[in-house]
Amino acid sequence: MAVAGVLVAAGAVSYAVAEDGGSNPTPAVDSADAGFARDMAVHHQQAVEMSYIVRDRTDDEEVRRLAYDIAQTQANQRGMMLGWLDLWELPKVSADPPMAWMGMGDMPTGKDGALMPGMATNSDLKKLGTLSGKQAEVLYLQLMTDHHKGGIHMAEGCVDKCTVGVEKRLAQGMVNGQQSEIDLMAGMLKDRGAKPRA
Repeated sequence: MAVAGVLVAAGAVSYAVAEDGGSNPTPAVDSADAGFARDMAVHHQQAVEMSYIVRDRTDDEEVRRLAYDIAQTQANQRGMMLGWLDLWELPKVSADPPMAWMGMGDMPTGKDGALMPGMATNSDLKKLGTLSGKQAEVLYLQLMTDHHKGGIHMAEGCVDKCTVGVEKRLAQGMVNGQQSEIDLMAGMLKDRGAKPRA
């Protein structure tokens, strides 16, 4: 599994170089390209974590399939973004606050572990791990809906501000894919007599 992730990341890095023809200069450490790659890698990691938690808390095939798809997609995208940072010889962590590359570095962050908009708190994750069946499904779908909304906001920021073509296209793909999943999850919540959190 780890080898596959490395190969995907390596392929993405090679594709990025070939696709952009090597003409783009390496992004600066404080660029939108680097900031998005760093922040979205962190954001994605939590989505993967939540998806693995719910997979073990329910037998519902629809929710388990969605969780698997989200975990695989976001783990692969995370590998691409970390691979780009390696390619650019830029650090994977920054002293700047999250979202600074979007001009949002002064927003309050870190409340109970929620570092960026849409991220679940440590309390949310702990609660998810204690629920099972329909209750776990509903909380997961609500948390992931919020998570995707925050992710879309960040991805739209990259579409607007990033300069590396392949990264902008990945960000636009995230916007499209996550909005589609938000719509799907709204229907899944309705089927369970619930709705997204306000």
